[in-house]
Amino acid sequence: MNWKLIRLAIILFLFGAASGYLTCPNCYKESYEQGRNISLFTACMWVMLWLGNAYTQRLCDKYIDWLVSPRKRLFVGLLVAVFYTVSSVMLLTLLFENIGSFSVSFGNSISGTLIFSTGISIIIWLFHTGKDFLYAYRQIAVNAEKLQTETITSRFEALKSQVNPHFLFNSLNSLSDLVYEDADLAAKFIKQLSQVYRYVLDSREKDLVPLEEELKFLNSYLFLQKIRFDDKLRFEIDLPNAAQFQIPPVSLQILAENAMKHNIVSQEDPLHISIYEEENFLIFRNNLQKKTVLKEESSGIGLANIEARFEILSHQKPLVEEAGGYFTVKLPLIKQL
Repeated sequence: MNWKLIRLAIILFLFGAASGYLTCPNCYKESYEQGRNISLFTACMWVMLWLGNAYTQRLCDKYIDWLVSPRKRLFVGLLVAVFYTVSSVMLLTLLFENIGSFSVSFGNSISGTLIFSTGISIIIWLFHTGKDFLYAYRQIAVNAEKLQTETITSRFEALKSQVNPHFLFNSLNSLSDLVYEDADLAAKFIKQLSQVYRYVLDSREKDLVPLEEELKFLNSYLFLQKIRFDDKLRFEIDLPNAAQFQIPPVSLQILAENAMKHNIVSQEDPLHISIYEEENFLIFRNNLQKKTVLKEESSGIGLANIEARFEILSHQKPLVEEAGGYFTVKLPLIKQL
């Protein structure tokens, strides 16, 4: 048994009875029986029109989709509502007047009753139409949001999949150079590289990692580079509030790698890297001393990958500046949840 429907019918019946009295208060003064009949008729009419229109509008939704043919659905819905109202009210009037043997006409004519009931029906139809339209609109919004989420998730997974091969490829390139220069250092490099790459593997399924963990990883990575470059590479990290923030994994390593890849790193021109916080941004800055010829062709993955991941996760793109002899990347700080 549908108790919700029964409760609604009772509420409509009581509301209809009250509206019958409000519509014709003089009917009670002239004849209590006539006033009672009007209230009873109006109560039955409200129940019949409300529930009937709800059912007929659902039938219309079944055969005519709001999203596909909104104008047709609106026209057919109105036509069905008027037809249902006229036919059902005439039937109800005949039942009251012939079986119950009393008059319920408004304005002393059947046309007055039909005009009154049609007005009520249009109000009911507008309510159901508005409800159905809002539901359809909400469904469009939900579907659009779902599609956008699925697209973003797919795009982000593709971006993350770029990072690990990119990191390994460049690390092996660095190792290949070091093998010919110093075998002992190459052995140390391999041992440290295994620890660094463990972090990459552990964080590959994560969208964000604590900034503190990323900094530990970056220090390990820069230690490897110090083995290779010695005093030619200098870095300074000052992030006292790192515990409050998180970051897409391997972001800082990619920036450091790009800095070493695109700039001269020599005894005469050491590369300086500074990382600090400023106005809700993490600032990564290195002095600009571009190489005229690169040992390896740029893949274009690094910075573009970082920009795309930050845009998805924080809805802000990193700011990239090249001025005053410095290359600066400003990463939006993402607070820990």
